Amino acid sequence: MPGVILAAYKLHLGLTKEKSRTWRLTFKPKIYSMKSCFPLLWLCLLAAGAQAQISPAITAWLQNTTQTGSYYVAGNPTAIGNGILVNCQKVEYSTGNVYITTQGVPAYATGPFQDGNPSQAQSQNAIFKFPLQPQQNTGTPTPTTGGNIGVFINGVALFDYRDGVAWNTNTNALCGGPGNPTCPGGPNAAMSWNRDAVPAERPGFDCSKGHPAMGNYHHHQNPSAFKLDKNVISTVCNLYDADGLYVIDSAQHSPLLGFAYDGYPIYGAYGYKNTNGSGGITRIKSGYQLRNMTSRTVHADGTDVPDGPVVNTTYPLGYFREDYEFVAHPSDPDYLDVHNGRFCVTPEYPNGTYAYFCTVDANHNSAYPYAVGPTFYGVYANRKVTSVSESTTVYTPAASGVAGAALNDAAVTVFPNPTADIIAIQVSGLVSETLPIALYSLEGRLLATSQVLAGQTISYLDAQPLYNGTYVVAVGQGASAITRQVVISRP
Repeated sequence: MPGVILAAYKLHLGLTKEKSRTWRLTFKPKIYSMKSCFPLLWLCLLAAGAQAQISPAITAWLQNTTQTGSYYVAGNPTAIGNGILVNCQKVEYSTGNVYITTQGVPAYATGPFQDGNPSQAQSQNAIFKFPLQPQQNTGTPTPTTGGNIGVFINGVALFDYRDGVAWNTNTNALCGGPGNPTCPGGPNAAMSWNRDAVPAERPGFDCSKGHPAMGNYHHHQNPSAFKLDKNVISTVCNLYDADGLYVIDSAQHSPLLGFAYDGYPIYGAYGYKNTNGSGGITRIKSGYQLRNMTSRTVHADGTDVPDGPVVNTTYPLGYFREDYEFVAHPSDPDYLDVHNGRFCVTPEYPNGTYAYFCTVDANHNSAYPYAVGPTFYGVYANRKVTSVSESTTVYTPAASGVAGAALNDAAVTVFPNPTADIIAIQVSGLVSETLPIALYSLEGRLLATSQVLAGQTISYLDAQPLYNGTYVVAVGQGASAITRQVVISRP
């Protein structure tokens, strides 16, 4: 059948075996004619099928072995390099598991942490092991814990709502955490009223809504910039980048952002209205709401517990996790269950999967329980391991030449416009590959270049050397590039 083309992937097995335990599997796009492929048709089909069947738990991670991170210190709007590789350095998998090697540092600049936190994001030199076939926990649900409960696709840790601070009913004061006495029974003791980190530690979050714990940089909540919320509740972005892992796009299903410690995926704030993938795009909503109370004497289920502080301006409603109650919405599929997830169709899982969502309210401010919890849906395990102890295949993504999701005109914002000294370029959604930026004169002469790194949302061009006039910013490359005109105007 001359002229018939079979698109397949050339599978290099046995050609690049590593010296120890790992086989390297590299997929390279190649076009085969039916004539050349027919004698090895079974191999061509096998290769094409292998690519199609690779789990998103393998392919979703942002990989990098060259770019290093940066951080801000208070009062200095220029980021300082930290020399730590960003995102994930290696992805390898076996029949049942995927292993992620990462330093735990994002591509977006971290800091400053303006609550007195002396730490900066530090290398975690971590390996995480996730199951490729996570399982529902059919027994008693496992509560989320302090510390890591998941990992975002850039290798950054996810924490749950807590910050290690609680109410000591014996002293009628806070306990645990920096600056407070130890809670009765020690840091892991069960307490009746546990502080919610998201409202309590907001002054210490950077623009990307993250902060470090003993060097372990993490998010408790949706990893997008404060400044891009509809109602801005932190001014930290006024001096520092409005950057994060992704930009919320209310018109698109959110990208896959990470995986919880039970192995199930975590998405951002928007998804399909109906669990079968129909109904259009909507904000996915938490089933938790603040209780109607002025005193803290019982839990939402009616359990009588030692009294917490009364609700006031110092300890407002929502300051403690137990201030919330769960309300089921069986007739409204865009509300989540008690674990903050649901079984549904997503772009990466067209046959459906259980998935968590990073919930926000109508103003895009973080909404409890924020990502995962207060219990896991699936079988929980501590996913941080010290080594890889089974034969694996290294996953090397094929370069597609397209950065992240397909760019569209609405996904690119160039500001301020007009400008006098700097041009900022922000991209909605998730950038999964480095995205080139170029500045041209109206005559087509290249004047400057920049880039948005995978796992970032923003980049800058220096406009100070330019004369007053109109210029063109191109985002992306080739025919798929999005262009914007920007005006340089100075007195």
